[in-house]
Amino acid sequence: MALSVGIVGLPNVGKSTLFNALTKAQNAQAANYPFCTIEPNVAIVPVPDARLDALAGLVDPDQIVPATVRFTDIAGLVAGASKGEGLGNKFLAHIRETEVIVHVARAFEDDDVVHVSGNVDPARDIDVIETELILADAQVLESRLDRLVKQTRGSKDRDLLDKVTAGKRLLDHIMTGQPASTVPDIDGPGMAALFDEIRPLSAKRVIYCANVGEDDPNGLSPLVDKIRQVAAARGAEMVVVCARMEEELAGLADDERQEFLASYGLTESGLDRVARLAYHTLGLISFFTAGPKEVRAWTITAGAKAPAAAGQIHSDIERGFIRAEVISFDDYIRCQTEAKCRAAGVLRQEGKEYVMADGDVVHFLFNV
Repeated sequence: MALSVGIVGLPNVGKSTLFNALTKAQNAQAANYPFCTIEPNVAIVPVPDARLDALAGLVDPDQIVPATVRFTDIAGLVAGASKGEGLGNKFLAHIRETEVIVHVARAFEDDDVVHVSGNVDPARDIDVIETELILADAQVLESRLDRLVKQTRGSKDRDLLDKVTAGKRLLDHIMTGQPASTVPDIDGPGMAALFDEIRPLSAKRVIYCANVGEDDPNGLSPLVDKIRQVAAARGAEMVVVCARMEEELAGLADDERQEFLASYGLTESGLDRVARLAYHTLGLISFFTAGPKEVRAWTITAGAKAPAAAGQIHSDIERGFIRAEVISFDDYIRCQTEAKCRAAGVLRQEGKEYVMADGDVVHFLFNV
């Protein structure tokens, strides 16, 4: 269950440099000209989780398997992308396949790195991208509404009629320049079904990423403040990253990495925060399995019950679910072994209605 995240932004804001650093694999060409990235680069990267290492330190498994995030580096969009400018239609289709958008905005001045608009203004740049997503949604919705209206002729299908009403209301809303995510009565009749069909780009969760210069690793410049204000107005998460610095970090050993971060007054990589934020933005949590063969983090949606969690390991375990033996992460670390957890009475027997908690260490019992 890898969360799919699309990295978007104008050309030359640092998306491909960010991608190179994030994946620790220099397979996304980063060059100083627009449309360097033509096909989307895709990589699966681990979600940083210190709990996984702590469990492995006690269990000493053959391997450690973290939860993952699937990142797609999508080529730079430009004004007019919704009408095909800059190969925009193709790139917008790639965004539609992702679940979360990491919107990279440039927050540094550098005369050697050209900007498509001639000067750096992250608030304007963000508006360009978001406007194109809204316009693309309008095109898709107009086309879908034409087909739906034809289907309603002579029809008394309540669900279909509700969908048409919802579609007209959504189109009126986004044509005012507002994203689909802010349409009033979003849970009203027909709207949820319509969203499932057209998957609006402007309804996707967004994490704003301020790409700063090496002279501003903590994001204290007025340019970063502009991005911070946009994120606050949208009720979205925001993270500061220096893509150039992160690319240098990617090639270092762990001890050198921590020393490098400390030299900038940082405790963790900005990209670690990006991966973690992306993971939690959709309300995902991790549970763990721990044994001599492997310690593994498994991804589930917050609120999932034990059988559904078992199904992430294998569908047969979900079908034959009997019960779950559960130890909280804190109890496991305190007691240090499963046997000591059992002796201390902190290993619990949970049934089908148990709601999984983040950090549960679990062993599932099932019928074959």
